[in-house]
Amino acid sequence: MKPSIPKGTRDFSATEVANRNYIFFTIRTAFESFGFQPIETPSFENSATLMGKYGEEGDRLIFKILNSGDYLNKVDAQLLIDKESSALTSKISEKALRYDLTVPFARYVVQHQNEITFPFKRYQIQPVWRADRPQKGRFREFYQCDADVVGSTSLLQEVEFVQLYDVVFSTLNLVGTTIKINNRKILSGIAEVIGAKDKLIDFTVALDKLDKIGKEGVVNEMLSKGITAEAIQKVQPLFQFSGSNTDTLNDLETMLQASEEGLKGVEELRFLVDSISALGLQSASLEVDVTLARGLNYYTGAIYEVSAPEGVKMGSIGGGGRYDDLTSVFGLKDVSGVGVSFGLDRIYLVMEELGLFEAVELPKPKVVFLNFEKDTDIIKMKALQTLRENGIKSELYPDLGLSNKQQKKQWKYATARGIEFVVSSIENNQFVLKNMTTGEQVTCSLKELTNKVK
Repeated sequence: MKPSIPKGTRDFSATEVANRNYIFFTIRTAFESFGFQPIETPSFENSATLMGKYGEEGDRLIFKILNSGDYLNKVDAQLLIDKESSALTSKISEKALRYDLTVPFARYVVQHQNEITFPFKRYQIQPVWRADRPQKGRFREFYQCDADVVGSTSLLQEVEFVQLYDVVFSTLNLVGTTIKINNRKILSGIAEVIGAKDKLIDFTVALDKLDKIGKEGVVNEMLSKGITAEAIQKVQPLFQFSGSNTDTLNDLETMLQASEEGLKGVEELRFLVDSISALGLQSASLEVDVTLARGLNYYTGAIYEVSAPEGVKMGSIGGGGRYDDLTSVFGLKDVSGVGVSFGLDRIYLVMEELGLFEAVELPKPKVVFLNFEKDTDIIKMKALQTLRENGIKSELYPDLGLSNKQQKKQWKYATARGIEFVVSSIENNQFVLKNMTTGEQVTCSLKELTNKVK
């Protein structure tokens, strides 16, 4: 049978890994410059940690792990007959692959609360898994690069996260990204003034799909969830807001006069907009998007979503928001947090489409020793050891090449990999070194060789 990999996963070539590492390095450097420190959590968690934190749709996309051994042995036979999948799953699966990095982080904070200094600023760069339908920019295994602050309610954190996005995308030369912002308090206020407060989750989940299914699709989904046509009619102005961020905030303030919570959301959003206006951004733009909902249940305040430069068809390449009480589900109350995530895999695809990887160099040795003589292996290995101790990447072509054809193959290897220096032979502990860029060839001692290559 021809080997294959599961749908929604990928292999990465050496060039792709180098390009991805460039993005990782850029994001990690920015995280640390803003004062975040790294942590890591397991790739899988107890199911109870993850389930119920992402809403009904999120729970459905969590990859469950079957219990080891005879996992059906202790299951009530009636469950098998009834084919009640949800009840059966809890009996045969106690663990699951993480869906995101935020919920495991909340679990981490609660579990290690006595070791943490608050406010706690952490970053985390690890893969996550979702049982989603694979398509362009949507994978079942992908990396998230998250930064969060817990233990502070200050709106200055929200401002810094906009700056963080701008710094990363400017460094990657991703000019023209748009950082869309909204506030869940505003969405709660809208649900309140249209008389659908009890349907807030259904309202936000449907609204979050606007880019995917359009206005008509959103309206139909709201109707199917029991939101009245009268309520939907009241929300129509949302789809027609235009003008500057200040104009949008003024319109929202008028619309939400009857909602204290909604007005609080407008106030928080205005602080964020005014602060960024005073500070300025390098290459990104900030846009208040009143239809931005981010359908995760745990968001309570500011929400972010980053779209790619105009002309590139791609879903969001970043997102996040404030969650005031996520840790309470694990027993630690009144610990507010806010964070953002960078979607590495989508960022990669956008940069590839825009041709932004030309300057990324594939990792390779600075010097290669060809293998044309029988009795010089130890001399070469000692020389390699010295070069590596001096921080010079180097390698030995492993197969002996005595014939003309074999030697040509070794020269071709060095050329194909773009190696800068080649040691072709050794005579009386002197090394024949060729500069592949200039064509210059010299015979030198190991010390001289080290200095020339360095």
